[in-house]
Amino acid sequence: MSIDKQESVKKLFTAQSAKVETNKGDAYYNELYDRCRARLDELKKLKPLNNRMDFMQSIEEEGLERRDFLKWASATTAMLMLPASFTPLVAEAAVMMNRLPVIWIELQDCAGNSEALLRSDGPKIDDIILDIISLEFHETLMAPSGHQAEKQLEDAVEHFKGKYLLFVEGSIPQGIDGHFGTIGAKAETFIDHTLRLAKDAAAVVAVGSCATFGGIPAAAPNPTDAVGVMDVVKGKPIINIPACPANPSNMVGVLLHYVLTGSIPELDSLLRPKFAFGYRIHDNCERRAHFDAGEYVEEWGDEGAKNNFCLYKVGCKGPMTFNNCSIIRYNEAVNWPIGVGRGCIGCSEPDFWDKYAYERPMANANIKAPTGGVEKTVDEFGLGLLTAAGIGIAIHAAASAVAGKKSEEV
Repeated sequence: MSIDKQESVKKLFTAQSAKVETNKGDAYYNELYDRCRARLDELKKLKPLNNRMDFMQSIEEEGLERRDFLKWASATTAMLMLPASFTPLVAEAAVMMNRLPVIWIELQDCAGNSEALLRSDGPKIDDIILDIISLEFHETLMAPSGHQAEKQLEDAVEHFKGKYLLFVEGSIPQGIDGHFGTIGAKAETFIDHTLRLAKDAAAVVAVGSCATFGGIPAAAPNPTDAVGVMDVVKGKPIINIPACPANPSNMVGVLLHYVLTGSIPELDSLLRPKFAFGYRIHDNCERRAHFDAGEYVEEWGDEGAKNNFCLYKVGCKGPMTFNNCSIIRYNEAVNWPIGVGRGCIGCSEPDFWDKYAYERPMANANIKAPTGGVEKTVDEFGLGLLTAAGIGIAIHAAASAVAGKKSEEV
């Protein structure tokens, strides 16, 4: 490969921080469209890495039709907060996912995110995408082990230096100079392992609550002094995809955005992609109407529970949790925790295990949640205090009760 070609490829896979815009207009999206079009044209010139399978061929082998793919592309475009006109580009980016090298390492965790990555209740478009990406290293999935696995990792880092995305699963223990977690024959600490691989990565993607904010290993008293990736890795673009486990659709969204634009997605203050974590669960919950009406499950198994009332009073942390799981859901989009009658435990928020994972209202916890407001007043709403909001809720509840009584009389 010529020097010019090498530089072209390196530039193509070099991550940049996405420009954060507000009130985006036609000019912004027109410029973005042209930039994405140019990037995809460049990617077309590259061959699939390591003979990775063809995307459309994979869809046909799985018995999926082209219209299924186009529906998926349309939904994914919306999830990425892009105009519908970008749908053909998103579809094209999916086809070229086999040009993207990924190295996945697992540190201090339960492997739940790898399990989510591998879920086998498909086939689904997301599954196929995760199958065709050039996954150069994943200890759980790869055939080699021991020294052979280490050699494959080193070869991948050398061959794709500056081009690969580093996915990190699990927290990083800092205790006893990092020796709570070591890897390989040389007993390299998780800290050193992560820093060494992050050095040559285009960007680092922390997957799951443990990798993003420390998760359960960092829960009090945190004996291993566990932290998230962003507490250790500096000077590199970092994308946090929290939740326990992270939703594979959000992993695919980040990968697609990178293929499509050559940049990391627009992030919030916690480095989470806004397309996935720009929503508050409470605002997209199917039980929200019951919250507005002051109808709550007071204890497990009561009449409120049988009628799918709001779960706030039995510990749901939806009012202070940002995630899109109420929209995209889990397990082929069949359901999610609140849908099966279990309140949200805020697993996509920092320190969720210590702050949120209990069955009592946030108003009783003496902790100020990041969103403010609704968690302080929800119990008052339930009691029907005569605030402006309380009056509205009381009217709503009274109207519902009257309608229900009339239907019983009929």
